[in-house]
Amino acid sequence: MKSSLLYIVLAVGMTFVLLTGNLDISVGGTLGLTAAVCGTILRDGGSILTAVIVAILIGAGVGLINGFGVIKLNISSFIMTLAILSITRVLQVIYTNGKWVENIPAKVKGLSNIGIFGMNVLTVIVIVGVILVQVYLTKSSKGRYYNAIGDNRDGAVSLGIPVNRYIAYSFVISGICAALAGLIFVSQIGFVSTNAGAGIELTVIAACVLGGVSLIGGIGTVVGAALGAIILTSINSALVYMKVPAFWNSTISGSLLIIIVVIDALLAFKANQKARKVRLNARVLQKEAHD
Repeated sequence: MKSSLLYIVLAVGMTFVLLTGNLDISVGGTLGLTAAVCGTILRDGGSILTAVIVAILIGAGVGLINGFGVIKLNISSFIMTLAILSITRVLQVIYTNGKWVENIPAKVKGLSNIGIFGMNVLTVIVIVGVILVQVYLTKSSKGRYYNAIGDNRDGAVSLGIPVNRYIAYSFVISGICAALAGLIFVSQIGFVSTNAGAGIELTVIAACVLGGVSLIGGIGTVVGAALGAIILTSINSALVYMKVPAFWNSTISGSLLIIIVVIDALLAFKANQKARKVRLNARVLQKEAHD
């Protein structure tokens, strides 16, 4: 579970974006940039609270930029977040002068070893967070807006749902989660390389889809996404234990993503066919009633 925390946090944020029918490819770059900045702050004697605040600001800033590009400039979420991924990577290299951030204080690395209720304290925080987000998305009317937007955007607009605002919220939440994952990365690894978080976005998307979150939007839960993250992390850990070369991790994640996306597309096609048939039958019955 401890090794899955970073992916779970990323998957929670990604779920918000996927529910609205969008993608956030920039999470790896946000994670790396935040880890570098906050790692430097902590190395230079800054407090953990300061690092958390800075992380949230970085994540929210990246999310706002993504949301602005998608909503106001009508740029595809894939293209927009892919561009931001590249920009954050460059910013990380500029900020660190292309060097690793090392010599992180032991007290920071010790955070990942503090126990509570027989579990790691970060694990407890993440579990509680997932539960609270799940309750928000499923039990509150505003939380259900995300599903409604992804399921039928025009219908959501007609119902008076502020679609653009909640799409922006989804990117901000994803950015903040990616930034917090950067802090978890620092506490668990103890240093930040120049390619920290590289390629992690594919694994996160695969975890969400594996957990039942649809790429076309409107379907999925954060609990499912979290379970998907745990499953993928367990597979990766098993491969490491079996001494399988590391590049197979990405191969398996990509293969799973393709398989699940194909299944998801087939299920969506069948659902659309069924809905179309129901609408056709309703029209026939309506016509017969008029006749």
